[in-house]
Amino acid sequence: MMHIFECHLVAGSDPSTLLSEEALRETQAQVMTPDEARAVGFGKFSEAKDGGEVRLVAVAMRDAQWIHRVMERSPIVTSYKVHEVG
Repeated sequence: MMHIFECHLVAGSDPSTLLSEEALRETQAQVMTPDEARAVGFGKFSEAKDGGEVRLVAVAMRDAQWIHRVMERSPIVTSYKVHEVG
């Protein structure tokens, strides 16, 4: 089972800073735009709000708590939802 974090980012922020190199390496998370997520078969997600961007973070269930903590502390995340897949 996977968790998909639907992350709404602050307008003007750099989406490449959403996850650290360590988090990406240790969790093997995939960060995708909504178009990239749809291209690999994930469903429709919410549109960006207030000029910000949306990124989808796919991660194994065992690492979901780590990513959850990252989202809670991130200054560029305005809101997020978690979807269970599989």
